[in-house]
Amino acid sequence: MIQKRNIAICIILSIVTFSIYQIYWFICLTNDANTAANTDDTSGGTAFLLTLVTCSIYGFYWTYKQGEKIDIARQKHGMPAGNNGTLYLILYAFGLGIVAQALMQNELNALADMNN
Repeated sequence: MIQKRNIAICIILSIVTFSIYQIYWFICLTNDANTAANTDDTSGGTAFLLTLVTCSIYGFYWTYKQGEKIDIARQKHGMPAGNNGTLYLILYAFGLGIVAQALMQNELNALADMNN
């Protein structure tokens, strides 16, 4: 079950908590994308630890893979794939990871609406 989240509140909480909430959001996004795509890929906690240990290098891979998983989930629901992984990767590369997360959450929210 994908949890629908309010994007504005996630961004505000990430700013107010000095990115501590963003870590939680990162983990939830990873787990929700795995659920939506019906894949048994890297868990959210493991993905975060790998990003932390590799000094954010794994984060580049993570953002692209998130786009692929969301595209798989969109196709399973009869929606066209958008190749958003490239967009997420570019945003992450320019230090706009929170924007990439917001876009990912928007896609997952749309999928959650379709499931209800």
